Amino acid sequence: MKTNEKKHVHFREHIVQTDINEIETILQSSDYFSHEEILLAQSLAGEKLALGEASSYQFLFAEVENRISGFLCYGHVPLTVSSFDLYWMAVLNENRQGGLGTALLRKAETRIIALGGTRLYIDTSSRSQYIPTRHFYEQRGYQRGAFLPEYYGPEDGKVIYYKRL
Repeated sequence: MKTNEKKHVHFREHIVQTDINEIETILQSSDYFSHEEILLAQSLAGEKLALGEASSYQFLFAEVENRISGFLCYGHVPLTVSSFDLYWMAVLNENRQGGLGTALLRKAETRIIALGGTRLYIDTSSRSQYIPTRHFYEQRGYQRGAFLPEYYGPEDGKVIYYKRL
């Protein structure tokens, strides 16, 4: 999707077994995520697959030309009236910069509103590697709500963004 050519995107919420491997492929393609982080994302998908609607995790997959090219995972924050967290969002490296991330995020926002959500929170790293990620959220109307220094490790704080939906 890096070219100006528009490709058809199909969104899917239902998770299937093969999605677990696709999540790994997508996350590895970005060079942002550690092996442990990839395993965690896969475990959330595994939980959703095993528990179905009983799982608090919701997934959204973006398919381009019948291939999963992006995904996100979100869920209602326990003990809140209408707050949701975005736990994971990633796009296959070859499909970045083409609007797929924006389309995924907008589709998730619409779905969260339909579920009664009024706020979406997103956590990310303060490392310089994540400057484009933070810029991405800011360009889409998210505000920096908090910064927790050295949350993930030395010189790696947690930046929390939020948006009223």
